[in-house]
Amino acid sequence: MPTIFSKIIAGEIPCYKVAEDDRCLAFLDIRPVVFGHTLVIPKVEINYIFDMEDEYLAHLHVFAKRVAHVLGEEVPCLRIGVMVAGLEVPHAHIHLIPMQAIADLSFTNPRPEFSQEAMQELTARLNSRLK
Repeated sequence: MPTIFSKIIAGEIPCYKVAEDDRCLAFLDIRPVVFGHTLVIPKVEINYIFDMEDEYLAHLHVFAKRVAHVLGEEVPCLRIGVMVAGLEVPHAHIHLIPMQAIADLSFTNPRPEFSQEAMQELTARLNSRLK
């Protein structure tokens, strides 16, 4: 059964796409823990990140690194935190989270809401730099 991420990759569900190549996709999380929270996913449907072939896993991380550098320049933060939890959606993914403190990585924090305009504006800025 296709995951929500597979449907996003197929274009069946819209997303705030910030970067893409032939094997990976990065988009803003619609339920972010902080502004700029970005998901990086492989385009192959695989449940567990450590079941990925080594070369593909390496590519995913290098792709995430590129996104993280630009994200950190566009969203004020001390660092871009990285998390791989893998329980929310059965499709491997990396969370890139702009953070001021370690507590910003907690998924138990109340989820802030951001306007569609703010999300679109950040998407446009990131996308223009990650082409």
